[in-house]
Amino acid sequence: MVCWEIFVKSKSCNADYYSENALYLSEILFRILYLKRLGYVSLRNQIIIMSKKVRVRFAPSPTGPLHIGGVRTALFNYLFAKKHGGDFILRIEDTDQNRYVEGAEQYIIDALNWCGIPFDEGVGKEGGFGPYRQSERKTLYKKYADHLIANGKAYYAFDTSESLDAHRKEHEEKGKTFIYNWHNRLKLDNSLSLMPEEVKERLANGDDYVIRFLTPPDEKLQLQDLIRGTIQIDTNVLDDKVLFKSDGMPTYHLANIVDDHLMEITHVIRGEEWLPSLALHKQLYDAFGWTAPEFAHLPLIMKPVGKGKLSKRDGEKMGFPVFPLSWNDSVGYKESGYFPEAVVNFLALLGWNPGTEQELFSLDELVKTFSLDRVNKSGARFDPEKTKWYNQHYLQETANAELAASFLPMVKEHTTDEDKINLEYVTKVVSLIKERAVFVSDFWDLSDYFFVAPTEYNAKAAKKQWKEDTAVIMNELISVIDSIEDFSSENSETIVKEWIAEKELSFGKVMPPLRLFLVGDMKGPHIFDIMAMVGKEESIARIKTALEKLG
Repeated sequence: MVCWEIFVKSKSCNADYYSENALYLSEILFRILYLKRLGYVSLRNQIIIMSKKVRVRFAPSPTGPLHIGGVRTALFNYLFAKKHGGDFILRIEDTDQNRYVEGAEQYIIDALNWCGIPFDEGVGKEGGFGPYRQSERKTLYKKYADHLIANGKAYYAFDTSESLDAHRKEHEEKGKTFIYNWHNRLKLDNSLSLMPEEVKERLANGDDYVIRFLTPPDEKLQLQDLIRGTIQIDTNVLDDKVLFKSDGMPTYHLANIVDDHLMEITHVIRGEEWLPSLALHKQLYDAFGWTAPEFAHLPLIMKPVGKGKLSKRDGEKMGFPVFPLSWNDSVGYKESGYFPEAVVNFLALLGWNPGTEQELFSLDELVKTFSLDRVNKSGARFDPEKTKWYNQHYLQETANAELAASFLPMVKEHTTDEDKINLEYVTKVVSLIKERAVFVSDFWDLSDYFFVAPTEYNAKAAKKQWKEDTAVIMNELISVIDSIEDFSSENSETIVKEWIAEKELSFGKVMPPLRLFLVGDMKGPHIFDIMAMVGKEESIARIKTALEKLG
């Protein structure tokens, strides 16, 4: 599927309209008719339709581990790209070398691959628009900064950090906030306040400088966001952001715009924290004379309780991961036993809803269903218990043999019994207990008695189940069990129940004590399934041991 860009030309104005889906031509026509009604266009105007492939990017900074909110941003970009037959690009924004953390870049790549949302282009996957690390593109940015200077859209600023700190302190003492913009820039140390000859001399002398964007005053910007609609900004409240630093590196703002343009990004889908940058970014596109991409700012992922953005501290306090993979002392979703499909599923519904009651989606289903117009504006509350619910679902959907292979190393830590550490036996155990599990790590507590005979018994259960005639009844049951030749679950159940009926005993006098003796507690699947698994001799031995210890 391709996107279509429509340019509507008229004598009175130029308007452009962009549609996400080429199949919605009726909607395009409706909007053209609407423009005609408003007087912006007539049907005699020339309409040029150009195909344009969707290209989106995820552009994290390698300053540490990838937060789960970043994974959601990557996911939404991926879903949007695949929905429209487009490309998903990973760009590493490492212009801030002071904050660069060794290993963070590879962590980002590994996290995306584990989640099953790999990028089409990026570091190690050249696609004709590289390099994909901004630090390797730094020679590109200076000419664009110079272009803005030459066209009166930016200027040199020679202010020292000490002088700027002094201005900030002076403003704070007056109860004001220092903003470097139209109201004071002519009073500061920059190429707007200096004579051209002096600017040339200072540049020739190698004086430190930055390049700032020249924000025009007294303008009302009309910004469009695919999620939030129209946003109006008064340029008088904006500061003249630094675009290029004296160390030869661009700031995020300049590099971001230049790279998005050169990489032909059609949609910028990013977190809400970047919304304040939208005004500058749109002005930069206009300053270069470039067509801006469509913007969509995703809602924040909020704390489980109270207000505020989800943080690492929330996870530490409440005992849940906030990173996809482990990082230093922080355990990730992978190492906590989550399935990547579960992580993708719960992240997709944090801030987006399909418009139905459906909660479980495969990745293919998400691609087909996802749309930006169903992304919420308000923050999405993170629910740790819901994440477990998703994981339990995917655990139940996973093949028993696959789960058993993951569980087998844990079994080997507790027993050396060759009959019970083979994959076939462990797979049968998993089939009996997995419906009660949320994680594979739950398996041992749910199934230890399949591998190791109990040596202790739940005290409360023992007190409740031990009666005056329990020893007599259980000794008789040993004889019944010993006489069974076909020790399958079904046959054993039939014979034991017939014996209970013949003896006119209640099931309460037999079955609960039997479970306690075999398991050590009042837990586990069907009792005769347990007996069939551990075998006749082991079942009898466990009953005898319990009679000795409890009697």
